Amino acid sequence: MSAKTMVCGIVLHPAGHTRSPAMHNAAFQASGLDAHYHAFDVPPEQLGDAIRGMRGLGLRQLAVSLPHKTAVMGHLDRVDETARAIGAVNTVTLGENGLEGANTDWVGALRALARETDPKGRRAVVLGAGGAARAVVYGLVQAGAHVAVLNRSEARAQQLAEDLGAAEFGPLSRLAELAPEIIINTTSVGMGTEASPVGAETIPGNAVVMDAVYEPEQTRLLQDAATRGARPLGGKWMLVHQAAEQFRLWTGLEPPVDAMAEAFDEAGRS
Repeated sequence: MSAKTMVCGIVLHPAGHTRSPAMHNAAFQASGLDAHYHAFDVPPEQLGDAIRGMRGLGLRQLAVSLPHKTAVMGHLDRVDETARAIGAVNTVTLGENGLEGANTDWVGALRALARETDPKGRRAVVLGAGGAARAVVYGLVQAGAHVAVLNRSEARAQQLAEDLGAAEFGPLSRLAELAPEIIINTTSVGMGTEASPVGAETIPGNAVVMDAVYEPEQTRLLQDAATRGARPLGGKWMLVHQAAEQFRLWTGLEPPVDAMAEAFDEAGRS
């Protein structure tokens, strides 16, 4: 790094082990950019200071992760319509109009899903009703899917469905009756455990099953999907494609997706 190196990064708390620096630094190197991406551990009470620091230091872009995706919106000069509809920002870019907020999570979900199927006209079920679910539901509705939101709290599922135009909602127990062609898990169930948000017997054999959880690579949900004859799709690709869209927003360049995916895998082995 030098005084001319353009600095980007991610704000999250706790920092833990994030693969974002590996992906973005690989993209910068592959594209010949003098830039560096760093992870910043920012507690919630320090988020305002962090964004002011971004302005003062001229950081070109910040990714925004938990727990800041909603709170950061109040610290920006502009938030685009999509991020406002979703209710969360995961990307802050320094542009001509100051700090601009966007959301690339929904793009990542759709591009990951496109590796297996086109959601247009298909019956899709989203498991969960948190921030990730909002991005995924938004993307599926925009893509023309028939979307149902299932969650442990039916009231939260109903609110999300009404906010973003999903056709149905209900408890997780409705999965089998809905016979979806696409299932996307946005809950944290399965992260580092052998748990699954739903029973294997409720997974249709003709479905594409995507899990936003990426550690372990083969979650119990994905293992059960494969056993049932469904097509499993790991959380890696949602993360890679949302990061690729962040790279595109900042640089205007075509993102080197293969290099980013390779760096994602390497970071998981280290």
